[in-house]
Amino acid sequence: MNNQNKKALVISLLFIVISVFEIYGTIQNSKLLEFIFKPLITVSLALLYIVSVKKPSFLFISALFFSFWGDVLLLFPEKYFVLGLVSFLLTHLIFIKIIRGFISNVDSKLFLKSAIFFVAYFGGIIYLIFENLNELLIPVLVYGLVISTFGTFATVNYIKNKATENLWLLVGALIFILSDSIIAINKFYMENALLGSLIMITYIVAQYFICKAMIAKSIQ
Repeated sequence: MNNQNKKALVISLLFIVISVFEIYGTIQNSKLLEFIFKPLITVSLALLYIVSVKKPSFLFISALFFSFWGDVLLLFPEKYFVLGLVSFLLTHLIFIKIIRGFISNVDSKLFLKSAIFFVAYFGGIIYLIFENLNELLIPVLVYGLVISTFGTFATVNYIKNKATENLWLLVGALIFILSDSIIAINKFYMENALLGSLIMITYIVAQYFICKAMIAKSIQ
């Protein structure tokens, strides 16, 4: 095992420890653990990515940067929910740009067919939470359209090239969308402590799969 692989292994173990403590903090409703470990999720993934590739992507590091600030801002949802939403909106826009760069030619028919599922899913979530959105209706609609586009591009990318790393990217996108959906349900429809734990679990898994895909893409 070379030095690079050793560093990647150590940081991977660190990421697992951070994730376990963050999920435990969420389950126990420990604000202290959440404040300490939640921001470290994307920091550890950024480190893992940087030590694993020869030429890190500025775009992907930027996506993790905005995810970091989204995590920090959403530690104070009563004050900074919209700002947290904006941070993750920027994250998803960067993910879209990254994936678009992997696709040599986007077939409009394939794109529209792939979008049907995400639009229908997004419509169902909006229908469920619509009455409680109030002044957040427009921000949530914009965010939902962006993550639907993210999912659509990830699907098109996999359909056009069924490589393992593209599957990881698609799985990451789908789980990220699921995580955001649970946030919407938990905040605007039915608040539940179990949902809070599911949000973190799905979010961590999604970010990991996307990072894993980006590492594989970078070392091809």
